[in-house]
Amino acid sequence: MEHTYQYAWVIPLLPLPVIMPMGFGLILIPTATKNLRRIWAFPSVLLLSIALVFSVHLSIQQINGSSIYQYLWSWTVNNDFSLEFGYLIDPLTSIMLILITTVGILVLIYSDDYMSHDEGYLRFFLYISFFNTSMLGLVTSSNLIQIYFFWELVGMCSYLLIGFWFTRPIAASACQKAFVTNRVGDFGLLLGILGFFWITGSLEFRDLFKIANNWIPNNGINSLLTTLCAFFLFLGAVAKSAQFPLHVWLPDAMEGPTPISALIHAATMVAAGIFLLARLLPIFISLPLIMSFISLVGTITLFLGATLALAQKDIKRSLAYSTMSQLGYMMLALGIGSYQAALFHLITHAYSKALLFLGSGSVIHSMEPLVGYSPDKSQNMVLMGGLRKYVPITRTSFLWGTLSLCGIPPLACFWSKDEILSNSWLYSPFFGIIASFTAGLTAFYMFRIYLLTFDGYLRVHFQNYSSTKEDSLYSISLWGKRIPNRINRDFVLSTTKSGVSFFSQNISKIPSNTRNRIGSFSISLGAKNTLVYPHETGNTMLFPLLILLLCTLFIGSIGIHFDNGIGGLTILSKWLTPSINLFQESSNSSINSYEFITNAISSVSLAIFGLFIAYTFYGSAYSFFQNLDLINSFVKGGPKKYFFHQLKKKIYSWSYNRGYIDIFYTRFFTLGIRGLTELTQFFDKGVIDGITNGVGLASFCIGEEIKYVGGGRISSYLFFFLCYVSVFLFFFLS
Repeated sequence: MEHTYQYAWVIPLLPLPVIMPMGFGLILIPTATKNLRRIWAFPSVLLLSIALVFSVHLSIQQINGSSIYQYLWSWTVNNDFSLEFGYLIDPLTSIMLILITTVGILVLIYSDDYMSHDEGYLRFFLYISFFNTSMLGLVTSSNLIQIYFFWELVGMCSYLLIGFWFTRPIAASACQKAFVTNRVGDFGLLLGILGFFWITGSLEFRDLFKIANNWIPNNGINSLLTTLCAFFLFLGAVAKSAQFPLHVWLPDAMEGPTPISALIHAATMVAAGIFLLARLLPIFISLPLIMSFISLVGTITLFLGATLALAQKDIKRSLAYSTMSQLGYMMLALGIGSYQAALFHLITHAYSKALLFLGSGSVIHSMEPLVGYSPDKSQNMVLMGGLRKYVPITRTSFLWGTLSLCGIPPLACFWSKDEILSNSWLYSPFFGIIASFTAGLTAFYMFRIYLLTFDGYLRVHFQNYSSTKEDSLYSISLWGKRIPNRINRDFVLSTTKSGVSFFSQNISKIPSNTRNRIGSFSISLGAKNTLVYPHETGNTMLFPLLILLLCTLFIGSIGIHFDNGIGGLTILSKWLTPSINLFQESSNSSINSYEFITNAISSVSLAIFGLFIAYTFYGSAYSFFQNLDLINSFVKGGPKKYFFHQLKKKIYSWSYNRGYIDIFYTRFFTLGIRGLTELTQFFDKGVIDGITNGVGLASFCIGEEIKYVGGGRISSYLFFFLCYVSVFLFFFLS
């Protein structure tokens, strides 16, 4: 058993054998490397699968009651200072290892098809493999400085992948926005790490937890300084996990490829902030003020994210705000001390949201032949609708993921969210009310996304695209010359002697009634026209959806309660207890079936009510626009038409404009800092340079005047003498 732990350091290093030759190949022999680019996907998946096997084996040992294992080696040693690197294997680490490797493998498989026709295919796999290495290194870190090192590497990979299509100005701006926003949190994290090192003299978790347990009894440490350092640590988690007010980068991060949204901005990287708080929770527990602040920030975030998702038209941005809201639930749970429920929701949400993001990528993939490659159109839910007939597998998986996030039993997120809601009510009725109300909003906006995308009829405005039109919007190569892209990833058509062949998959004939409903859309191929319509993606992209669907259906089974104290969350709690209770007693309590059913009925009722309201507004009985007309006529005919009209307008404007937070940041920070720089520039040029230039000009003028004094002319001497005497007499007589 210990022999297995000794080789756990291999897990973060496993993706490197692919990263290094791929990077050197792109630099030294780019042409040959690109010609063999598809073979790099297989070793990437294989090595990450080996890491998964290691992670599962370590998790099984943790479940069987193995002790926590930590291995350290000295990197820098001085008289009063010793910096050690190493790895820590405990239940929290093993959970995160399984989560990162499973989602990472599925996203790599999905990306092989999704990015197959992109010129940056190898660059994408290089970035994503390096991200997996960084994330695995982060969760296995044994001290704060090591976490910070991998923390920055994860942020760098996020920056590169958000701006992957950097030729698009909006993508370049999005990655810069994410970089600047996260720098605020990362600077706070660095200050917190340095502060705790100054207070405790150590960066190791065990030493920090031991000292934290003695803070209150001995009262030998300045509580204000300790609280401030803890706040700085929390600031790093706020930025990385998109908590208010540093959440503004997450919706814009959807400009990156959709697989990145599933891996980084839904399942793993945004969960790094939750992981950091969970790892350091023994420190935060000893500081009640910080715990209250954490729960307050989580409550604001979960409610704000839900309200901002209500009126979004972009399917990925809607899911991004949903991610923000669910991360708020996790933060709230940690703030009220519900450690197990927070991590349980992290697991269930990661699989469910990865399923939804990959499903949205499949939807975008099917819409691009109709509306082109502009994200404003291919991701716009107003142009979608009726896709359930054309993408049945994607629709089914998306529906189950939606119901899971809504909290419908027995799907995954029901068990974890119900636990958080119950603990919120026990901790504070205020938190319980906000969390419960947000659960209803979650059901509304998630089912709205599903109905706008798959229900009703196709609302797209058709356009004709010529096969000679080059789609160069998304693709560029850093290490080679441009290659003209094909017109579409899946609908790549070539004229042969036998007719038209499809590189991706065969397309069945379209029914006549469907053809009449969606209208005509054609791609010109010489003298022939071929009808293109929404289609299901290939098997390579469907396989990860099905695996994530199985996880969404069954991963919640570890949260089923029994009165006899075995099974479900009891096992999860027992498994996770050592991670937080390294040096303190556990205080877990069981829950009986009656209490569980009572809480479940309440939360499920809220979810069903939200689903009903969403179906009333966006259901298939009417089209989206007909429902708006119906609602408008109902409101105008009522006695309080002005009130309802203004309320609807305000809510829509608040949600669609992102709560005006981005506008406030733009005016206050961006324009304010720009105005400050202009004022500083004026002071520098007008005052500092003015004084310098004035002294020089005055010296020049005085020199010009003085040179006439010593010119050797008697008349000049007499003139200046008379001037001096006149001035003297004037002041003397005055």
